[in-house]
Amino acid sequence: MPETPILDDAAVLWSQEPAGRPLLVLLHGYGADERDLFALTPHLPAEFAVAAVRAPLEPPFPTPGRSWYPIEGLGSRDAAHVTRAAASLLTWLDAVASEATSIGLLGFSQGGAVALQALRLDPERFSFVVNLSGYATPGELPRDAELAERRPPVFWGRGVLDDVIPGQLVLHTTDWLPGHSDLVGRIYPDLRHAVHEQELADVRVFLEKQVDQRG
Repeated sequence: MPETPILDDAAVLWSQEPAGRPLLVLLHGYGADERDLFALTPHLPAEFAVAAVRAPLEPPFPTPGRSWYPIEGLGSRDAAHVTRAAASLLTWLDAVASEATSIGLLGFSQGGAVALQALRLDPERFSFVVNLSGYATPGELPRDAELAERRPPVFWGRGVLDDVIPGQLVLHTTDWLPGHSDLVGRIYPDLRHAVHEQELADVRVFLEKQVDQRG
């Protein structure tokens, strides 16, 4: 069994200290790095302390940036590689997030898959998840039944023109999320594997609602 990768705390970008604030953790996609989603910070509610984390792996040359897990055989491999990435995130949060009032996750593509997997590993820890152009990993995890009872808020946005995520993973996510979350789903007819202004505006509304509900 491969070891759980360790996240580089020195590479994390912070908007402000999380003590006494809700924490929003940003998880970038394949071939990007922590700077990618951190650029969205000015468009997110100011109540959050935002932390953009760098994925632990280097993708094969010549792909730039970082990755959370290998993408070879994405539609057929088991969930272990995503679970290890999510476990590394939980370990990092153990060290840095004890003084945050709540924790939410926002991930794009691979980062969205890791965000949902972390929620499944520890349903009590997270207040919500935003999954942009990502998916729910197939397979059962021990706390899935607990998650189905808790039904935390999840925003899932994807583009009709997205040809990166395999269709069977989109179908699985479409079936799986409504039974395990309070789902807010948005499908954008003109969006590819990316984020555009309308989706970002919808995400902000979702995040503002989370802030309001938690005082």
